[in-house]
This record gives sequence, C-alpha cells and structure tokens, in this order.
Amino acid sequence: MSAPVNAETVGGVSATASPIANSSGSVTNQAIQVLQGPYITNTYGGGIQCQGSTMNVTPYVTATAGSQKPFEGWWDSPVYDMRDLDEDGAPDNPGSILYTVPTRTGQKDTYNLGVGVSATWSKPLDKQLQEQCKEAVNVQIDMQRQLTANKRLDFEIARLKNCGELYKAGIMFKPGTRYASICADVLVQGVSEIKPHVHNIPEVEKKEVKEIDLTPKEVSTDSSSLGTHSIGTLKEE
Repeated sequence: MSAPVNAETVGGVSATASPIANSSGSVTNQAIQVLQGPYITNTYGGGIQCQGSTMNVTPYVTATAGSQKPFEGWWDSPVYDMRDLDEDGAPDNPGSILYTVPTRTGQKDTYNLGVGVSATWSKPLDKQLQEQCKEAVNVQIDMQRQLTANKRLDFEIARLKNCGELYKAGIMFKPGTRYASICADVLVQGVSEIKPHVHNIPEVEKKEVKEIDLTPKEVSTDSSSLGTHSIGTLKEE
C-alpha cells in the first residue's frame, strides 16, 4: 500500500490554505452646537431700550485628517519551503523562504471635509409693547434733535453778538485768512454796512443882484486929481 497523499503539499510546496482577514476602522463624530443668544437690544438714550427680532446665521466648515506612520502600501508575504522529499513527515528545509508575494496592506490616509450653515430666528411675541417702544424712540429722537437745534441757535446768537461788538470796536480778522469766515456773514448797521437814508439839503436864500455899470470911463493923467492924502502924523518933542 502506498502512503496517503495529504493536501498539505503539492510537489513539495506547501499548499495549506491559511486565509487571513484583517479589518480596521475608525469613527469620528462631529457636532455643531448652536447657542441661542439674547435678543438684540437697541439703546436710544433716556433709558429707552427696545428688543427686536433676532436672526443668527452661522456658516461653518469642519475638516479632519487621519494617517498612519510609517506608511506601507504593500508588504512581501513569504512562501516557505515545505518540501519533504524523504517523506519523514518533517520539512527538509524548515524556515526556508522560496519567494515572496507582494500583498496590499490596505493602509491609507483619510480626509474629511464638511461645510454647512446653521440658522436661528427669534421674535418677541408681545407686539403691542414693541409698538409702544418704537413710539417712545421717535419721541426721544425728536427731543434730541430739538436740543441740538437749541445748542446751535445759542452758538449762532453768541457768534453774532461777539462779532458785532468786535466790528464796533474796529477789530476784525484779516480778509482771506483762516478765521475770517467766522464773522463774514455778520453785518453791523453803520459800521460794516450803511443803511439807505435821505439827507435834507437846506434851501439857499436868493438875493437880487444889481446891475453893474461896465461903461469905460475917461482916466485923467493930471496928478492933481489924486488929491492930498494923510497917512500919519509924527509928533516931535
């Protein structure tokens, strides 16, 4: 009888099936937390604060990366020499490697990218209070505008008064200089401007002019006609 033939060897080469299954995995949980904040509050002065509807839009981007070091995409799977030529039940060359078979390791890097948007919208439910707050805001704004106008009026009156007094004193900025425009629009009657007026001119008394005789007269050449004239008398002592 011949020795039984086992399926362990084929032609002296090991043909034993040795399936190997490897599995690995990882799970990454990522969450986006949206925190509900308070209502947006607008302050207008005078202790007036109004809250309105609030909408929050939050875009987000998440990214993860995973890798294994050192990276080996392939590994050499050895095929051992299991030949038993003398049929003694033991390999003739135990541990001897006949050749290697390239085998994929399945190792790889992983990259994940996530993009999203979260949005929340909050609105007060009491509409009447919101309208009253808006009315109070309008009143407060009108009052602030009036106070500003009063301050402006006080400034303009003070400028008018001071510029007028300086004009009366003959003091003014040189025309064309930096501050000459401060009092440029101020007019002082009788100083910087002459008010239109009318002068009364008195009437001139008319007198009658007598006729003058311009007929030439005969001139005497005799000195006796001149007469005797006394200029002065000297008194001798």
